[in-house]
Amino acid sequence: MPNPRPIHEMESKWQAKWAAEKTYKAETGAKNEKFFGLVEFPFPSGDGLHVGHTRSYFALDAYTRRQRMLGKNVMFPMGWDAFGLPTENYAIKNKVRPQDATKKNIGTFKRQLQSMGFGFDWDREIDTTDPKYYKWTQWQFKQFFESFYDREQKRARPISDLEIPAEILAKGEEFVRAYVDGHRMAFKGSSTINWCEKCKIGLANEEAVGGVCERCGSPVVEKEKSQWMIRITEYADRLLEDLNKVDYLDRVKAQQKNWIGKSEGARINFRTNTDDVITVFTTRPDTIFGVTYVTLAPEHELVSSWLKGGFIKNPDEVKAYVSAASAKSVEDRQAEQETKTGVKLEGITVTNPVNSEVVPVFISDYVLAGYGTGAVMAVPAHDDRDFAFAKTFNLPIKQVVTVEGGEVELPFTEDGIAINSDFINELPTWKAKADVTSWLAEYGKGEYAATFRLRDWVFSRQRYWGEPMPIIHCERCGYIAVPDEQLPVVLPEIAEYEPTDDGSSPLAKMDEWVNVSCSSCGGKAKRETDVMPNWAGSSWYFLRYCDPHNDEAFASQEAMKYWMPVNLYNGGMEHTTLHLLYSRFWHKFLWDLGHIPKEVGPEPYAKRRSHGLVMAEGGEKMSKSKGNVVNPDDVIASHGADVFKVYELFMGPFDQAVPWDTNGIEGVKRFLDKIWSLVELGMTSEVKPADAKLETLFNQTLKKIGEGIDDLQFNTCVSSLMILVNGFQDHGGIPTSMKKGFVAMIAPFMPHLAEELWEKIGEKGSVHLSAWPTFDVAKLVADTFELVVQVNGKVRAKAPASSSITEEEAKALALSQVTQWLDGKEPKQVLYVKNRLVSIAV
Repeated sequence: MPNPRPIHEMESKWQAKWAAEKTYKAETGAKNEKFFGLVEFPFPSGDGLHVGHTRSYFALDAYTRRQRMLGKNVMFPMGWDAFGLPTENYAIKNKVRPQDATKKNIGTFKRQLQSMGFGFDWDREIDTTDPKYYKWTQWQFKQFFESFYDREQKRARPISDLEIPAEILAKGEEFVRAYVDGHRMAFKGSSTINWCEKCKIGLANEEAVGGVCERCGSPVVEKEKSQWMIRITEYADRLLEDLNKVDYLDRVKAQQKNWIGKSEGARINFRTNTDDVITVFTTRPDTIFGVTYVTLAPEHELVSSWLKGGFIKNPDEVKAYVSAASAKSVEDRQAEQETKTGVKLEGITVTNPVNSEVVPVFISDYVLAGYGTGAVMAVPAHDDRDFAFAKTFNLPIKQVVTVEGGEVELPFTEDGIAINSDFINELPTWKAKADVTSWLAEYGKGEYAATFRLRDWVFSRQRYWGEPMPIIHCERCGYIAVPDEQLPVVLPEIAEYEPTDDGSSPLAKMDEWVNVSCSSCGGKAKRETDVMPNWAGSSWYFLRYCDPHNDEAFASQEAMKYWMPVNLYNGGMEHTTLHLLYSRFWHKFLWDLGHIPKEVGPEPYAKRRSHGLVMAEGGEKMSKSKGNVVNPDDVIASHGADVFKVYELFMGPFDQAVPWDTNGIEGVKRFLDKIWSLVELGMTSEVKPADAKLETLFNQTLKKIGEGIDDLQFNTCVSSLMILVNGFQDHGGIPTSMKKGFVAMIAPFMPHLAEELWEKIGEKGSVHLSAWPTFDVAKLVADTFELVVQVNGKVRAKAPASSSITEEEAKALALSQVTQWLDGKEPKQVLYVKNRLVSIAV
C-alpha cells in the first residue's frame, strides 16, 4: 500500500531548497528570451491575506512556471504598496505608529506568501515606504514639476525649454515665474475638488465615483482648496489612441475609454449684457438655434463676480441657492430628477451668437463647475435635463431637429435633420454640426473643441502616511524643487499624526522639519506639508523591479531595455480605471523625457488580464464584518499549499466570480493523493507499457494544458489532468515512458508535489528548470469531444472531455465548471447525454 503523502514536510522541504538555491532568480541581460510576469502588488493590511487575494497570484505563478520551462528568463517579482489611508486609519484606531503597523503587516503577508510556495524572485522585493524607494518617487515628481507639455510636439519637455513671450519677459521676474508655474506638469492651484469630510482629504474624480469616498464610503462634497495637481489631461488623447497598441480585454479598454470620456463638439461664446463672455462646450452645436436659456454651475466664477459687482438683482436668493448647492454631494447633484431646481439671475442676459436672440441666465446644481466649462447652452427640445428644467420654470421649448417624413416626441435627443435653423436648415446632423462650427470659427464666436471627462490628477493629501513632496516655498522665489542631492526628503517621526480639523497636514505642526533655507536664494522657506497620494508609488513600481537595488537611478537604461514592457500584467477589474490609467500616464511621461529607453515604447504593459472575485460560500462577498473570510493559513494547515493552489485554479473560469466551496477543496485533495499513490505504485510494481488509447490521451492532455495555460483557462487544464489521471488509474498505473512528461506537466499547478515526484523518479535538478515536454502530433487522434454544460436550460460552460469518459466522470466534470451558477445549492437533477452534454436543474 502506498505511503501517505507527506504534505507539510514535503512543502517545507522544497520551499527551503528553492530559497537556498534561488531557483526563481531572474538574471538581467541573460541571452535567452525574457518574460516579465506581473501581479498587482498588495496593500499589506492588518488582517493578512485572504483566499481572494491569492487567486491571481496562483494563476500568474502557474503561467510563469510554464514560461520558465519553455526556456525563458522569467522575472516574477513581489513587493508592497504600503503607503496610504488604510494603514494610517488602522494605526489611528489602534494607537500604533503607521511605520510599525506597516512593518508588522508586511511580515505577515510575506510569511503567508512564502508558505504557499510561489515562484517569486524575492531578491527583487520592494516596499513603497522604504526611503530608498520613495527617493525615486520624489525624484520623478520633480520631473513633473520641472517639465511642461508641448502641444505641438505632443510630448513632455523640460521646463527650461519653455519659450517665454516677450511681453511676459518685459513685465519682470514675478510675471515670468507665474507664466512658468502655469505651464508646469505638476502645479499648485486652487480649484473645486472632491472632499471627504471623514478622511479629511481631497480626492481625484476616480476616487469619488458615485459621490462617495472610495476608501471609507462617506459622501463627498465639493470644496475649494489649494492642491498639487498633475496635468494628466494633456495625455488624454494619447491614453486613448495607444489602447490600440496593447492586448487588453475589451471591457478593460471600454472602462479606460469611458473614464477618459472624450467628447467632440464646439466651444461657443455667449456675450452677456455685462460685457462678459460665457463659454460653453457642446457636442451638438447644430442645435444652437434652439437655445432658450443658459445655465451656469452655482460655483461659476462669473456668479460671484456679478454678485460683488451688484449686477444680480436678486442676490439673497442666489446666495442661498449657491450655499445649498455646495452642501450637496456630487452624486445628489447628478441624480436624475423629474423636477430640476435653480434660480434665475435677475438682471443678467446673454445673446445667442448665431441669431442675436437674447435669453435669460439661470444657475442650477445639475451643472457642475468641474465638468466642461461649468456652463450649459440649454436646448430643452433636445436634451432630457434641459427639458425637465424648462418644464419646471415654464421656459420656451424650440424644436430644431426632426426626422425625415415624421414627427418626433420631445425631448428628441437623436441625430436627424435641422429645422428652424437658418443656414443649416434641412442638413443632416453631421453636416449641420460641421457647418455651424465653421461659421462660428469664421466669425470669431467659437471653435471646434474636444473635452474629456478626465480631470487633472489631484496629487495632494493632507495626511501623514505618504511620500513627502520634494518642494519648498520661498516668499521670494516661489515654489522650488528640493535639489537631487537632498533626496529623499524623509518622512519625519511625529507623535500626533491624526488628521487636523482645519484640513492641513499633521506635518504642518513640525516646525523644525517645515522651516528650511531656500536652496535658490538662501532665504527663509517652508517645506510643502501635503504628501503624495497612495497611487504615487504604485504608478511606477514595475520599473523598479527591473533594477531594485540601484542607488544611482530608479532603474538603469539597460535593465529597462531588457525587461520592459511587462509581458503579462494581471490585476483586479476595480483597478482598470484608477491604477491602470495613472501608471500608463506616468510611464508615457518618463518615456517622453528619455528616462525610459525609446525601445521600450510608450506603453508599460503589453498584455493585461483581470480575474474574478472569490466569494464566500453561498455567493456573498467575503467580509471581515460578516465573518465569512477564509484565511489561507487555515487552508494550508488542513490541506497544504498545492491543494490550495489547484483548487483556486480549478474552481471556475479565471475571469468570473466564483464561491468558495469546502466540498470542492476536499475533492482536489483526493485528486492529489491519487497522483501520489499512482507514482508510489509505479515505484513498487511494474506498470505495463502504454497502449494506443493512453498514448492519445496523454498527448492530447499535454497539448490542451499548454494551450489552456496560455489562455488562462486553468480550470479546464485541471479538468484535463483529472481525466488523464483516471486514464492512468484504468491502465493500472503510470507507464515509465510517461512519468517524466507527466510530472513536468503538473509542475505549474502543484509545484511541491511535482518537485518531490521528480526526485522520486530519479531526475536531477529542479523540475521547474527542466524543459516543458512536447506532444507527439502523430498521436493526437480525435478521441475527444466538447462537453456542453447546461444549468436550468442555459449553456453555461463547455469543457474538453475524452470520448471514453464515464457518466460519473462527465457529471463531476460538468459540476466543476458551473459552481458559480449553482449558488451553493444541491442540483435537483443531473442528466447526461453520452458524449454530448450534461443538463443540471437547480
